[in-house]
Amino acid sequence: MSIRTKIQPTGRESPFLEDEVIVSKTDPNGKMMYVNEVFLRVSGFTESECLGMPHSMIRHPDMPRGVFKLLWETIQSGKEIFAFVVNMCANGDHYWVLAYVTPTFDARGNITGFHSYRRKPDPRAVAFIEKVYAEMNREEARHPHPRAAAEASLALLNRMVEERGTTYPELMFALWEGRV
Repeated sequence: MSIRTKIQPTGRESPFLEDEVIVSKTDPNGKMMYVNEVFLRVSGFTESECLGMPHSMIRHPDMPRGVFKLLWETIQSGKEIFAFVVNMCANGDHYWVLAYVTPTFDARGNITGFHSYRRKPDPRAVAFIEKVYAEMNREEARHPHPRAAAEASLALLNRMVEERGTTYPELMFALWEGRV
């Protein structure tokens, strides 16, 4: 049973300071192998509740599947990605982050896991991305199969980015820098 079926969102935001960095490391399948103290404090989970569990245990139901499809496709291809993500805490509270996710490689160039470093985003960036994600979620609701929903919302995100005359990475940086 996933956290999403056990815990309901409260609508409250978990405290998270601008100078703090949330860190987690996973194996190639996304199971958490390390979480830092900031991760534990903000999320409300204990280390023993996290280690060995899928990182998706903190997925907030308002996060579009399409964003995670983009994230996984990117990091599994050996590239890094920045993404705005809303996560859910153990008590149903939430917290927004700008996540930087990068693969870890062994000496032969094989992916051995992933590192994620997350910072608190500017509230203006969150307000913008919430609207984007709401549109993506509406698109996903039109598709009963999760895979089709993810593909459809990612296609929508790609169209929205293209209509702005930019790329996804450029849009993420523009949001981070307050230029959107």
